[in-house]
Amino acid sequence: MKSRHCAAPLRSIALSLLLTTAAAAAHAQSFESPSPQAVATAGSTTAGGPFQFNGRTWVSQKAFVESGARCSTREVSEFEQRIAEMTAQSRRAERQQRGAPLSAAAAGGVTVPVYVHVISDGVAGAVPDSALAAQIQILTDAFATSGYTFQVMETTYTVNAAWYAMTPGSAAEQQAKQALRRGGADALNVYVAGIGGDLLGWATFPSDYAARPALDGVVVLNASLPGGSASPYNEGDTLVHEVGHWFGLFHTFQGRCTRANDRVSDTPAERSPAFGCPIGRDSCARQPGADPVTNFMDYSDDACMVEFSSGQQARMDAQFMAFRAPN
Repeated sequence: MKSRHCAAPLRSIALSLLLTTAAAAAHAQSFESPSPQAVATAGSTTAGGPFQFNGRTWVSQKAFVESGARCSTREVSEFEQRIAEMTAQSRRAERQQRGAPLSAAAAGGVTVPVYVHVISDGVAGAVPDSALAAQIQILTDAFATSGYTFQVMETTYTVNAAWYAMTPGSAAEQQAKQALRRGGADALNVYVAGIGGDLLGWATFPSDYAARPALDGVVVLNASLPGGSASPYNEGDTLVHEVGHWFGLFHTFQGRCTRANDRVSDTPAERSPAFGCPIGRDSCARQPGADPVTNFMDYSDDACMVEFSSGQQARMDAQFMAFRAPN
């Protein structure tokens, strides 16, 4: 969702991704409030000391976030935003004229078909079924009040060293997606790999689909799955964050301290991405509300991310119905 989610290829992910039911349950509790541990460590993660991530040491976590590694979903220009909004309004009017559902609620709920593509290089990249199951459960929990549920239709396993280290816009990404992608605009394709560039993941937006259908989907680092080694981004919220983009959300800091912000009225303006869990931070003092650091669309640690706002859920619904819902 200017974006950055990151991590480098791992050599022992098969072992590090093993998780227990207790670990999944602990994360489920975090949807109510940030964990005490997340809040307690906020000071240390914002203090600027050395930050170790995925086998690499950064000067600080701030430097890591500002490097562009946290999420590599492209930033949508204001002009493109306006065009997409006008197109969405036009399609909403067309659906209304046909008597087609305008929301998930009007449709009696929407089930999103999910196709998971696990890519390895022949040595690294094996992902246990338990990690995949836990990841889908975390995604489902995050969207529990949205009207959208997720059903895994197929899981594929591919050995390809070039695709395993893909980066955004690369030939490897294009080749992998063209070969593996399944379903139409409403199908969520998730590519799990040891992506290159020290990245955590990236996604496409609903309005991208018409021009580039073969590239549609979400790519995430395998070590970001629940129980992976990409601490503090290893509780499954990288996928939640990127799927938020896939549904049409921008970062909470998209508009900085402007009224337009992220085109969602109930996410307070935020000057820059958060990291750690700096509860109470207020980077736009002239705008109402403290920074939404517990929101899935910020850059906070996974343990701190616990919510989508009502406005974000409304936007995701409107964007999905305009650009992704079957006619």
